[in-house]
Amino acid sequence: MHKVNRYSDILDRLRAEGNFRHIPAESGEGVTDLSSNDYLGLAARADLQERFFDSAANRRIPLTSSASRLLSGRQREYESLERLLGSLYGRPCLLFNSGYHANTGMIQALAAGKSIIVADKLVHASIIDGITLSKAPFSRFRHNDYAHLERILAKDAAGYDCVVLAVESVYSMDGDRADIDRLIEIKKRYPNVLLYVDEAHAFGVEGAGGLGLAAGSSDFAEVDVVMGTFGKACASAGAFCAVSATVRDYLVNRARSFIFSTSLPPMSAAWTQFMVETFTGMDTERARLRALGSRLRELLQPLSPSFPITASHIQPLVTGSAEKAVRLSQRLREEGFKVLPIRTPTVPPGTERLRISLSAALPVEEIERFGATLAKLMS
Repeated sequence: MHKVNRYSDILDRLRAEGNFRHIPAESGEGVTDLSSNDYLGLAARADLQERFFDSAANRRIPLTSSASRLLSGRQREYESLERLLGSLYGRPCLLFNSGYHANTGMIQALAAGKSIIVADKLVHASIIDGITLSKAPFSRFRHNDYAHLERILAKDAAGYDCVVLAVESVYSMDGDRADIDRLIEIKKRYPNVLLYVDEAHAFGVEGAGGLGLAAGSSDFAEVDVVMGTFGKACASAGAFCAVSATVRDYLVNRARSFIFSTSLPPMSAAWTQFMVETFTGMDTERARLRALGSRLRELLQPLSPSFPITASHIQPLVTGSAEKAVRLSQRLREEGFKVLPIRTPTVPPGTERLRISLSAALPVEEIERFGATLAKLMS
């Protein structure tokens, strides 16, 4: 009983702080969802599902792998998807079960031996968990502060065989961007730096064909690891990395999240391939998403004068406290908008917020109505 009471005490404290989490109810009819990561609006496209299942061969693909990738008797869907991604990125690719699996497994594996990890202060929790699992020493530089990064590298890089430099291309809570070319420029001065770019919120959305920000760099070869996820703009499940042949072989042998997880269903890999082949040609949807992001910023920035907002498919409205974020989220729900509060430890204390995610399928009129409603509630 004492142990159960201990957990109850923790939950009571979370409630008192406004940080108690619960699984939200389904949005339902008449609610505009501004919390989904379905950036291109593909998840609800019944026509795409119908096209995929029109193929009798697709309908017969197994719904389970029944084994880890290293034990699976069926590899064709995984290999086909990896070949497609490899042709797009010009380097070998490897599938993972999720972005979380990819980041924890790769960071842990790549930081073996005499290594140090240097990460942006706002990288995703999965990267932080990978750092923890690696047991390697680490430093974190102020968000997008490359002068601070250079001071850390100048001080520490020479003392290690490998420096794993981890960033996101589009940051999941602020929607702002890393400067990939600047990072490459810095990396070139340190031959032991391995540049790791998490493109989870850029894959499908940013860059030519939706391949992310790193692939668009003229020095893309200097980006050692690109990680992308399928559960957001791609409207599927799972993740991948684009790496060298040597690193791919190394990960197959050392990334524990790859080795010891039952792999994604072959059906899921086939659907992902269909979706990647579909979204690479969706420049119109990407342009529409950018236009919606620009308009949303125009509406949000006056309500957030002390926190600069990037025109993006992800935008924050910082409230400064968990209680305010929860209360505003509840009032917006009453007005027909689902916008969930983001609290500590997901974001630093004092930057609690609403996180607004856009979809190319949203009518601009809904963005206008959302802006007007928000202004009314905050007045």
